[in-house]
Amino acid sequence: MNSLLYIIAVILIIGWAIGVFFTAAGSLIHVLLVIAVIAVILGIIRRPTAV
Repeated sequence: MNSLLYIIAVILIIGWAIGVFFTAAGSLIHVLLVIAVIAVILGIIRRPTAV
């Protein structure tokens, strides 16, 4: 599940970067960035800790 979150986060960050360079999607790009950051944070929080 963690790898899926990272894949989604990477896709969203790439989409955000494309949108910033082309400025076609407006505020939707910033929403994508926020969702990507949340996905990465959730992945870090939910990562099992090895003892």
